[in-house]
This record gives sequence, C-alpha cells and structure tokens, in this order.
Amino acid sequence: MAPAAPPPPPSPTPQHTGTALELLVHGVGGATPQEMLGDPRTVRITGDATAAVYRRTEDAHAEKHPERHRDEPVAEAYCWSGLTSGNSSRALWLLLLPFMVVNLAHWMRPTATGRTRAVRLYGVLVRLVALSLTVLLTAAACEVALDLLAWQCAGTEVCAERRSWLGFLSAHQGGWWAQPGRRLALAAVVPGALVGLLWYLSNRTWSAYESQCPLGGGDIDAHDPDGSQEAHGPGAPGPDADGTAHPPAPVRPALGRPGFWYGRRLVARLRAAHTAAGFLTVAAAVAGAAARHDRSAEGPVPRFIGAAVEGGIVVCALVVVWVVCRRGRSERTRDTRLDAALITYLPGSALALLALAALYASWSRPGWQSSGSLPGEATFRLLALGQGILVVALAVVARLLRRRTPEPRTILYGLGGPAVAMLACALGGVMTGGVAQRVADWLDGPGTPGMGHATDIAGPPVLLSWQASVIPVLLLLLLVPVLVLIVRTARTARRLGPAIEAEYAPEPPDEGRTRRIARIRAAAALTDSAPWIVGAVSAATLLLGAGAIAGSWRSEEVPGRAADGSGPLLESFAEAAQSTGSWLIGFGFVLFVAGGRRAYKDASARRTIGILWDVGTFWPRAAHPFAPPCYAERAVPDLASRMSAWTTTTPRGRLVISGHSQGSVLAASAVWQLPDATRRRVALLTYGSPLERLYGRWFPAYFGPEPLLGLHRSVHCWRNLWRATDPIGGPVRICADPDPGVDRGPLKDPLAYGRTTRLPLPEPILGHSDYQADPAFAEERAALLDELGPLVPRQAEARTQKGSSGRSSG
Repeated sequence: MAPAAPPPPPSPTPQHTGTALELLVHGVGGATPQEMLGDPRTVRITGDATAAVYRRTEDAHAEKHPERHRDEPVAEAYCWSGLTSGNSSRALWLLLLPFMVVNLAHWMRPTATGRTRAVRLYGVLVRLVALSLTVLLTAAACEVALDLLAWQCAGTEVCAERRSWLGFLSAHQGGWWAQPGRRLALAAVVPGALVGLLWYLSNRTWSAYESQCPLGGGDIDAHDPDGSQEAHGPGAPGPDADGTAHPPAPVRPALGRPGFWYGRRLVARLRAAHTAAGFLTVAAAVAGAAARHDRSAEGPVPRFIGAAVEGGIVVCALVVVWVVCRRGRSERTRDTRLDAALITYLPGSALALLALAALYASWSRPGWQSSGSLPGEATFRLLALGQGILVVALAVVARLLRRRTPEPRTILYGLGGPAVAMLACALGGVMTGGVAQRVADWLDGPGTPGMGHATDIAGPPVLLSWQASVIPVLLLLLLVPVLVLIVRTARTARRLGPAIEAEYAPEPPDEGRTRRIARIRAAAALTDSAPWIVGAVSAATLLLGAGAIAGSWRSEEVPGRAADGSGPLLESFAEAAQSTGSWLIGFGFVLFVAGGRRAYKDASARRTIGILWDVGTFWPRAAHPFAPPCYAERAVPDLASRMSAWTTTTPRGRLVISGHSQGSVLAASAVWQLPDATRRRVALLTYGSPLERLYGRWFPAYFGPEPLLGLHRSVHCWRNLWRATDPIGGPVRICADPDPGVDRGPLKDPLAYGRTTRLPLPEPILGHSDYQADPAFAEERAALLDELGPLVPRQAEARTQKGSSGRSSG
C-alpha cells in the first residue's frame, strides 16, 4: 500500500502591511469634526481650540490595535477654521483689505528662471507700493483729524458752534488750545493711535504665527544650501567659481523650502519700517504746518528749529525706504535672527520725532490763525502719481520675467501682479478718500464741501473729490464686460443642452432639468473669465486715476466747480458724478463692513465670501506687515508635523492626505514640506481643488506647471477629482508623457438625470460640495491605498463595499 501523500503545505498567512491613515482637511467655510468624521463622538488627538486633529472616539488608540483597522483606514480630521473665523469683531480685519491685496501682488510674479535681479526688483517695487498704502492711510487719518477737525472746523466759528464737543478747541473761545499749532498737536493723537493700533495687531499676530518656528529638519535647504536655485532658477545647474558646470540637483519648489512658512525676520523688519512711516507722516503734517507759518512771518520761534525737525523727519524717512528696499524674504533658510536694533530704534526714533513735532507746534504763536485748509493737496497728488508710476514699472518687470519663461495659462500674460497692485491702490484711495468725504459732509451741515456756497469749511483736498467722481464712471464702464459675460454664459448654456442629454442617455430628456444643469455648468465656467475682469478694472482705474490727477491739478477745483461754464449737460453730469461717487463710497463702506461681519458669524455667507478671503490670507506677509495674518503659517506646519509623526511612529503605516477646496492647497503645501523619504510614503487625494485653476494661473511661480509636476513625481501617488459644475475646483493638468492619470473628471453631476427606480427622488446638483457622495471618491481612495502597499485579501474585499471614512467638505 502506497504511503499517503503528504498534506499540502498551508497557505502563507498574509502579512498586514501596517495601519492606514486618512488625514482629512476641510475647505473654505470650515466643518466640525463631527461632520468630517461622520460621527457625533469625536476626541481631539493633538492641537488646541484654534486648530486641531480629531478622531472618532472609538479610533482614539488605533495604533495599539492595528488588527481592528484592516478593512479601512483610520480617519483623522484636521479642523483649521478657527484660524480664519471667530467672533464678529474679527471682521475689522476687512478694513485692512488694501494691505492684503497688495500682499497678494507679491506672490503673483511670473515664473522666473535665472533672473534673480529682476525677481528682486519685482519684490522691491511691490514693497514700495505697500509702503505708499501705509502712508496713504495715515495721511487720510491726518486729513480727518488734523485738517477737517482741528484746523478747519475748530477754526471756523459756525462749525465749532454746531459741534459743541469741539468748543475747547475753538479759536473764538480763546482757550489754551485755541492756537492752531496746539490744536494740531492734540489732533495728532488720533492718527498716531491708529498707527500704534496697526503695530499692536501686527505684533500680536506675528507672535502667534510667524514667530513660531515649524518642526522638521534642518534650517538650510539641503537641495539648495547656497541659494543657487534663486540665482539660476529651478533645476538649473550652477557653475563653480572656476566655471566647471555640474548637472542639476534635485529641485524642491519654493513652498517646500525651510524658511517659506517662517517669515519672522522679514515681518519684524517691515513692521518697524511701516510703523515708522506712519509716525513720520503724522510728524510731517504737524511740523510742516508750524514751519510754514514760521517761514512766512516773524514770530517767537526760531526758524532753525522747524528746519531741524523737518530735516530729522527726512533722514528717518530715507532710512525707512532703505529698510523696505534692502531685504526681502529668505526662503532657503529658516532665519531665526532678528534685527533687534532696527526693530527697536527705527519706530522709536520716528515716535520721538513725532513728539518733537508736537512740542514744536505747541510753541506759543499768538498771531497764528487757521484759514482755508492745510496744504495737503500736494501730498495726495504725489502719492497717487507715485503709485501709478510704481505699478507701471511693476508691469514692465513682470512682462520681462514672463518673456523669459512663458507659460500659456498664466493670467493676463504675466500682468496679474501689477493689475492686483493697481486694485490695492484703488481700494486704498476709495476707502481713505471716502472717509474724508463723509466726515467733511457731516461737519459741513447742509453745504457741500468745495462747492463754495452755503459751506462752513473748505473741505478735503480736491483730488479726493475727483477720485470719488470717477467711481460712477468706472461702474458704467464695467457694464460692458458684465453684459458680454451674461450673453456669453447664456449662449454657452444653450450649446451645452444636447451634450448633457447625450451624457445621460438613454434616460428620456427633460428640458427643464437639462436647462438647469447647463446653466450651472456655464456659470461655473465664469471663474475662468475673472482675470479679464480684473485686468479691465485695473486698466480703467489707472486711466481714470490719471485723469483725476490731471483734472485736480489743472483746475484746483472739485469737479462740480471745474465744470462751470462748460454747458448744462456737462455741468449736471459733473455734479451728479461728484455727489453720487461720494455717497457710493459711504454706502459701499457700510456694506463692506456689514458683509464682513456677517461672513464671520454666518457659515453660509462665509462660504460665499470666504474663498477670496482665504486665498488672500493663505500667503505670508511678504509685502505689507499690517495685512491680515497668514493662517497657513500655522496650518501647513501643523499638517506636515502630523504626517511626519505618523510615518515615524508607524514604520509600515500608509497615509492618504485628503483635501477639499482650500484644504487641498494646504495639503499640497504640507506635502512639499516633508522630507523626500516621507513623501514617498504619502498619497494625495484632492477634490474640488483650485490648485491649478486659481493658484496655478494666478501664482505661477509657486503653483505653475513645473511645481505641480514636481509634486506629482515626489509623492507616491495622486488623484484629483473635479466636476464641470464646480466654480472653484478643476483639473490640475499635470503635463507629462505618458499621461500620469492624476485627474479624474469631470465627474457626473448630478449622479442621476431624473427619477429612477433606484433613485426615486431627484438628485441634487452638488457643484463644489459633497464629493464623498460620488462613488468615484471611495474608488479612488481605495486605489491610492492599494498603490501605497500590498493588501491582505480581507482588505481588498472589504474596500469594494466600503465608502469614505469621513467627510471633509467645507
């Protein structure tokens, strides 16, 4: 009898490759941990009340029990909405909108290869525009407090009688404060306090963001230890001193450099310079008025004192300009130094000069009487003219940079930065001039300042009235592109109808349903037309602003008076434009603050307004230190540290970072900050992502084709989901051969055209939200986990049945 055959060897037991983690990052508008994780019971793993990582309570100690998480990854939610929202008082940050917008212009420069000097010049020009905005804001505060209140109203008997709280300053009551110099010295407290408030807000947020050193590797970029990338461009070889060339080293984009999210030194320098500029502007207004009086008449005050004070102001102003021009950002190193002497003595010296100017102006001058207005007209004209010249120079530099490295999808042929800088100047002029106009109208009672009849005071500089008058003209000009977009959108919607019905065939067509889907898709495509609207507004603003300067310079009268004798039609148009523009400024200012306040309190309003605000505050303060704080200074290091901690403590663990909308930008930025070895163990899942559609086109040097291609090659795998109905998200358009297959879309939206047996109720059109409702989300997440490592059979079977472990739409 033959011996029995030996039993077959047992099948090898599949080995578990390590717990998988899905790190969810929400988008604009925020989301609670409970909404993101789909469970009312959550626990905070790390972080604080402002930004933190959460898990389901049952997953709190998942690392200790990997056998429980073989079917699907452990879900973690990073909630960062506390960095950009809060109580309604934070809406006051909206008053600093011009500073935020000019800071955006810094980051919009075209991609530059081997143009270090041009890049530095671009940064210098933007910082000078930013400095002019600080001077403009302070000058407007001086116009209100020093000119309209202390000089004009307090020096006019009728106006002072109407405002009883100005009685102690009235020149007709003969008190100690009745002399013009003393009134100016007291009124200087208002703009001085404004500058001090800006310094305090910037310093407080600097302590919470820029001064917090991120965790991670060394302080020097190992890929670019000597800064050769900045000199030769990304990936370009740099010759040695003897001319020997070397092949290019591995390139890490700017957002991955150690010092990118650590702007401590630059913000401190700029804050000192802008604070000093504000104090010097107030000092110049106070001392200049007194010095002009002393030069025009013999008095008890020696003239050399005024000359000495004004000379000190000029010297300190030159130091401020030198500081602003001298140094930009240092991204390749994590610069932990501070220019202690500079940030202490520069604003301190400016404040001392302000105090000296106030003492000098307070010197008794019995014969000094205030009449008319303070000579501030030249100041506002020079500021407006200087801003226009700087913007034009910025446009020339931007075009030179783009000609060296042309990228077809860069907005406005590389002129996005200059266009946005022009908008910042326009916003600054409208907001500051609007306040002066409204205060003048309030003080003047029934009269209209500058019109010369039934008026108590002379009013603000005529340039401000001219700038207000161009606003109705600008709005009329904007009607043309708006009507063009409306007509084009309607035509696009009609053309989409047959394609939509074919997409959902063989379901019977429904004209109403088709029209609604087509209308939403056509409206979502309007985002791609935004650059041309910005360009048109900027160009019109530049031309109309130049016309306002010329008109005020030539006529020395407000538009309503300058048009006298030019015919009834032109006269009525000029008066209507002047009054309408003034009221539009005031009305728009109220709406602006009310809308911002509502955005911080109401989540639905925040989703509408928040995308522009979150784009603006994503970038570090590289041009203006008084801009709202950069939340990414905290969020990006948070995410990078969390991913590094997971891969360090879980050697065989796999990680998918899943970002929606603005969360996808944070996720990509955090991945760039990871060490090379860690990025190879990370999968990236983005959906509703503006990475290329908004950031890649508006900020090509940081999110252009080359950086996105580098991101794709550095991570283990990447998928991007998008819909044609989404006005924000889109494909990332990775350019490589063969096609890397990063983009999946457009996804079908709605999932069902009409009522079916499986879906008896109509499906919603989701647009930018709820990507997890699409089966493609679970499929792509499972595919990413598959690519990260081999799966045990139980996992592979379970993932065909499981959906997303959480929700991250916001």
